[in-house]
Amino acid sequence: MQLQRIRLIYFSATDTTKTTVRRIGQILSQQLSIPVQEDDFTLPAAREQEIACSEEELAVIGVPVYAGRVPNKLLPYVSGRIHGSRTPAVPVVLFGNRAYDDALIELRDVMERNGFRCIAGAAFVGEHSFSYTLGAGRPDAEDLLVADQFARRIAQQVSRMETLPEKPVEVKGNPELRPYYAPKNAREYLKVKPVVGDACTGCGTCAALCPMGSIDPQDVRQYTGPCIKCGACIKKCPRQARYFDDPVYLQHKQELETKFTRRAEVEVFLPSDA
Repeated sequence: MQLQRIRLIYFSATDTTKTTVRRIGQILSQQLSIPVQEDDFTLPAAREQEIACSEEELAVIGVPVYAGRVPNKLLPYVSGRIHGSRTPAVPVVLFGNRAYDDALIELRDVMERNGFRCIAGAAFVGEHSFSYTLGAGRPDAEDLLVADQFARRIAQQVSRMETLPEKPVEVKGNPELRPYYAPKNAREYLKVKPVVGDACTGCGTCAALCPMGSIDPQDVRQYTGPCIKCGACIKKCPRQARYFDDPVYLQHKQELETKFTRRAEVEVFLPSDA
């Protein structure tokens, strides 16, 4: 199989997915001696564009895990505007130290329906979007070494592959897709948005980085759309001026940080002969 390019396609509000996907792409590029193209669809303007991949590309498609699934606000774009043409592909999900539930199998199956042929898959760990202790600092050096080895094995697999497999790589998850993981008082939780403290200077960084375009750039204390609790406006604020203070949100955060303090493991999936 003669590939001409690595295609990295990802959503990454706090850079954990981007870091992981880029690392996989870097090693693939080195091993296969082909260039890399990135398609970052984190910001709203990027999701106005179609992404079409050819059979001469190897696509690595990465998304974060929200409530055990592909984020519901991203599904219309992922399922409707990212397409392959018998393109070999690798779905990658990043979860915040709890679990990835059905996110990987969901992403794999969406990609398969969209013309990709999934030859490998992985679930990596990233620091949780609303915590500094759940998966703190991940992906870390150990995770990136796993990403390196994963990419090398994919490169070896591709190098000796003459035709694409008819069936996608087997991954963990329920193909029937369980409901999104829901916290207590889910209705109230979904309505919660970060508040803005006195340290805010109105610089507009949060508005520029909001993946939903939901922060008014003229008045960053105002919201014009939904909050998906991705953490971008909080973790990337230069003044640390945004935070959550809602008791429903804080209770859910505390429960997760108490229950899932262990180091979650990365899981990779390749054909048995890879």
